Amino acid sequence: MAAPKLEEISHPPMDQLQGLEYCIDSNPSWGEAIALGFQHYILALGTAVMIPSFLVPLMGGSDGDKVRVVQTLLFVEGINTLLQTLFGTRLPTVVGGSYAFMVPIISIIHDPSLASIEDNHVVGRCVEIGIPMLILFIAFSQYLKNFKTRHLPIMERFALLITITVIWAYAHLLTASGAYKHRPDLTQMNCRTDKANLISSAPWIKIPYPLQWGAPTFDAGHAFGMMAAVLVSLIESTGAYKAASRLASATPPPAHVLSRGIGWQGIGILLSGLFGTLSGSSVSVENVGLLGSTRVGSRRVIQISAGFMIFFSMLGKFGAFFASIPFTIFAAVYCVLFGLVGRFQDLHIDTFGLSVPEYFREYTAKALHGPAHTRAGWFNDFLNTIFFSSPTVALIVAVFLDNTLDYKDSAKDRGMPWWVKFRTFKGDTRNEEFYTLPFNLNRFFPPS
Repeated sequence: MAAPKLEEISHPPMDQLQGLEYCIDSNPSWGEAIALGFQHYILALGTAVMIPSFLVPLMGGSDGDKVRVVQTLLFVEGINTLLQTLFGTRLPTVVGGSYAFMVPIISIIHDPSLASIEDNHVVGRCVEIGIPMLILFIAFSQYLKNFKTRHLPIMERFALLITITVIWAYAHLLTASGAYKHRPDLTQMNCRTDKANLISSAPWIKIPYPLQWGAPTFDAGHAFGMMAAVLVSLIESTGAYKAASRLASATPPPAHVLSRGIGWQGIGILLSGLFGTLSGSSVSVENVGLLGSTRVGSRRVIQISAGFMIFFSMLGKFGAFFASIPFTIFAAVYCVLFGLVGRFQDLHIDTFGLSVPEYFREYTAKALHGPAHTRAGWFNDFLNTIFFSSPTVALIVAVFLDNTLDYKDSAKDRGMPWWVKFRTFKGDTRNEEFYTLPFNLNRFFPPS
């Protein structure tokens, strides 16, 4: 029999990702859902603690101030996650603090040492913690994922909780044995389990409230820099929404749903400013990756995790206990989870998306300012923020190449015909199942 010609071989993309145990609108048992929700909460702690740990000291704040910002960030993160899963895209996404806002915030603080927020490679700083965490998490989540207890793939479902517990205990033994006694302060903060002073500084009960830091002020130049950060966060979130839809076995979100999500993200950024979280908000890519690692894309699980965020943000001591997990542990987990999300990216475009921002980071670390360094601070903030973001640079390059290199003849190669039916809400009947608003709200906000 003759071999088929190359042009006859077709591998059409699937509308929905197969192989998931629970999709967006199917739910595990309540016990399993609560445990999975707690796991997403633990993962979200990484960003919620890292951002205040970088910014509060630059502002002259104390450990008590840092704890208050962590609590506030988690509280607003829980609210934004609930709003997004109920009324936004309705995808199982955690909406947390965004690193996109770091550059303009540092500019506002008037501290030129942007090197303090560069990629610190915390895995490399504490290899005795980071490497075991990385190896153990990969082993449990990928190689031992078929291990079952009472028909439950416990290693695949709860690899994050198990490995964090083991390595956290190991890190505590290293701390108690004096392994970090004579190490630099930055290393101790990232590696020790008691250096962050979160537990001792946290109140037992504290409910965050709007304008708790005082009345806001306004500066046009700083606002312009923040606009760039908002643009970056929306670009990053849009990519995360599409990845989440795949990992939750939903259809690609139509434009109407994405617009709805961006609108609620704008409200979330407003809440961040009112409560004083020191950062805006965007979709947590690492939590999207956890959907793929656990093969559970249930919306209910993410909503439960939002409940944990709100609850533990008000009970300060308990939340601070979990937040005392060393940064290195989170960094090791991110290496795997970002890779799971990156499976859906074009590697050629990612080359630009990684190399250009890395140049901006290295330049900033050496020169103590970004490559854009004019007398116009607002222009510097705008340009440096845009090119610090890997997804934003990748988008710019992709849009330029797609629309300049034989774009008339490459529509099929770009997948444009396949995307047509997903551009409108009514283009696919399954959209109603995945993205319809609750409480019959579609009567007032009809999809287009």
